[in-house]
Formats: sequence, structure tokens, C-alpha cells
Amino acid sequence: MLAAAVSLLLMFVFPLWKITLEAPQYPEGLGMFIWINKITGSEPSTLQNINIMNHYIGMKAIEPDSIPELSFMPYVALALAGLALILVVLKKWRLNLAWTIFLLIAGALAIYDFYLWEYDYGHNLDSTAAIKIEGMAYQPPLFGTKKILNFTAMSYPRLGAVFLGLSMIMGGLAVYFGIKQRTVE
Repeated sequence: MLAAAVSLLLMFVFPLWKITLEAPQYPEGLGMFIWINKITGSEPSTLQNINIMNHYIGMKAIEPDSIPELSFMPYVALALAGLALILVVLKKWRLNLAWTIFLLIAGALAIYDFYLWEYDYGHNLDSTAAIKIEGMAYQPPLFGTKKILNFTAMSYPRLGAVFLGLSMIMGGLAVYFGIKQRTVE
């Protein structure tokens, strides 16, 4: 459980996800990193450039301050890490199991919320946009690569998501070894 707690805390050090947009005019790509508490670009002007392009097709501006998940998710992660530290002392496999199940559910809900966020930005377009293509949606893929007009959009997890997954695995291992130790006694 100690390793699970540390892994959760590493989500504050590394981004969870990266969306990259490549096009002839951006051969190196525009990278947008999604952290547990912020959204940043691969360069200082990246978010501004993405918002300028999105404006022409009617997408809302990506404004990290307007995304509530970025303000409350850090508290959820800190609470779960703190609880994991308490569970290190308690050494109760059933509590470790409940913690791990809660973390799995929270992770699944976060991925679903991310999908909804992408869907909203890619489908709810301003009807007065300069560029309109009937039936076109601009939602990047949740995971993988997708062609959107002349852009190739790539969306993949980063180290923060790997540490979240490791936290889940470590919680599961704590349950396994807790059960195993109980049967030996």
C-alpha cells in the first residue's frame, strides 16, 4: 500500500495524457499535456495556437480554469494516497480491497469523463464558425490515432497514467499478500 500511495503521488509530477496534433503546417506537432491539475502545451504558445485553430471550426476554447475536474481531482488523489498510508498501518486486506476497488472505479470514471470532455469539444460547435463541414465532428480519439481534416490527432497515456495503473496493481498485490499471509497464520 505504501508503493500504491507513492505511485498516486507521482501523478502530480508527470502528465496523465498527451494529445498531439500533426499537420503540414505543424510537422513537429502541437502537443497538449493533461495533468491531474492542469493542461499545458509542449511549447508556451501551444494552447493559444490550438485555440486559434479550434475557433475557425467552432470549437470552444480550451481553458483549463473552466474544467472543474482539474480543481477537485488533486484532492481525490491526495485523499486516496493518505488513505493508502493509513492502510499500511492497519494491515487489513479487506480495507485494501475496498481501496483498490474504489481506485479502479475512480480511474474508469476519469476515463469516461475524459471521453465526454473530448466529445463535447469535438461535437458541440459554434454554428457561426468560419469553417463548416456538414456532419463533421472534431473529436480526437480517446486512445490511438485519428485523421481529422488535414490533421492527425494522436491521444496516448503518459507516465502519470502509468503510475495510476501501478497504484492499482500495488493495491491488488497488497490484497493478494494480505490474504496469503492470513491463510499461513
